[in-house]
Amino acid sequence: MTYDLLIAGGGINGCAIAREASLLGLKALLVERDDLAAHTSSASSKLIHGGLRYLESYDFRLVREGLHEREHLLAAAPHLIRPMAFVLPHAHSVRPWWMVRAGLWLYDLLAGRTRLAKSRGLAANDTAYTAPLKGAHRGFVYTDAFVDDSRLTLANAQDAELNGAEIATRTALTAARREGEGWHATLSDGRTVAARALVNAAGPWVRELLGDLDIETRSGIRLVKGSHIVVPALHDGDHAYILQQPDRRIVFAIPWQGHTAIGTTDVPVENPGAAGIDEAETDYLLAAANRYFTRQLTRADIVTSWSGIRALYDDGEAAAQAVTRDYHLDLDLSGPPLLSVFGGKITTARALAEEAMKKLAQPLGFPWRTITPARVLPGGMIADFDKFLAEVRQRWPFLGDARSARMAHAYGTLLLDMLAQVKDEAGLGRDLGAGLTEIELRWMRDREWARTAQDVLWRRSKLGLDPAADPETVTAALAQP
Repeated sequence: MTYDLLIAGGGINGCAIAREASLLGLKALLVERDDLAAHTSSASSKLIHGGLRYLESYDFRLVREGLHEREHLLAAAPHLIRPMAFVLPHAHSVRPWWMVRAGLWLYDLLAGRTRLAKSRGLAANDTAYTAPLKGAHRGFVYTDAFVDDSRLTLANAQDAELNGAEIATRTALTAARREGEGWHATLSDGRTVAARALVNAAGPWVRELLGDLDIETRSGIRLVKGSHIVVPALHDGDHAYILQQPDRRIVFAIPWQGHTAIGTTDVPVENPGAAGIDEAETDYLLAAANRYFTRQLTRADIVTSWSGIRALYDDGEAAAQAVTRDYHLDLDLSGPPLLSVFGGKITTARALAEEAMKKLAQPLGFPWRTITPARVLPGGMIADFDKFLAEVRQRWPFLGDARSARMAHAYGTLLLDMLAQVKDEAGLGRDLGAGLTEIELRWMRDREWARTAQDVLWRRSKLGLDPAADPETVTAALAQP
């Protein structure tokens, strides 16, 4: 089987490139040795943002691109991405008030025309924002967006498949060599395939894959671990907090699944498989939250945690937190094309994919054009999410408020397809625990590449936090016809 493009890596960048390629008419195969978004792309801070702190390093291009992509994504996936207010207290600040105010003004300016509220100062009647905080209540409020990162990755893969791409999970690229005018690759499922070009979107393993291919590159990579802890909710409401720390870093406190997620850290690592929070990171995040919130946290409050390894392009900065979050695309034309992806972030994955295909257009001989800025992702054809949710609840009242909200956010308009023949609660099938039913599990298995309980309970549904979730029951149900 011959493809135009073989993509190694099923994180957000690989899936976005597969989507872009398929929409341009190329025959693409994406291989992922684990699950889609199994690593870094499900271990982010769950934000679509320009990166307010990048202004401090004068990375204006990255901030502007991120803010413009934020607008595209809010329109493309309103079920997965929604506006979120951020409260920035000025207590414990290592930056003067005027500098923060000027930074927020510039952030608004770089965003251009946006549907989100502009930044402002905290007001006396902002008690919902200030009540959880210790000390003085001077500060700011601005708006960015929250994202279900693993499902955004999945949505890109779904759109790629809808347009002809092949998505092969649990399939590793075991060997590849240049031969004639293309690549010949061996996959762990036993297939040997040919491709006109190879894309290395292996994330933290990008350097390892280049080594396996015996390809030298001058592009360097810095592996930086980012960890989060999850604790009982520190405040009511859907807003988040951005907390300045004495080391000039910032830490987010974000509402997540009825809890508060606190992160992230920046710890240099050498091993791309070294994801996992350590004691020092735990202490750092607890101290970061305890500086600001009246409710004081201890280790006993931690419900769960997650860690991801960010593969950052090495721009020569000494400190991990100072390394650019911008992406770098390395195109090797010493034979059939090899494009390696260094860096990047969830917010800019679409723009990265667009740039990747632009670079490959001439060597592969296809007409490149801008194709995805206004394209809606699967499930995202929703003009008003609240109205859509109300319609879901009216049609299937037996779902209940919590489950209907979860499923509407997860599937968007695809929920209408999933439940099209369901007339009553019995039509959902057996309850597998935590509100997960057979009909939803089969959808994840048959339409979303879910193969394990981890795929279902954490990356597809986030029900793993629910004590009623039963991995053994889910595993058994996945094996049934």
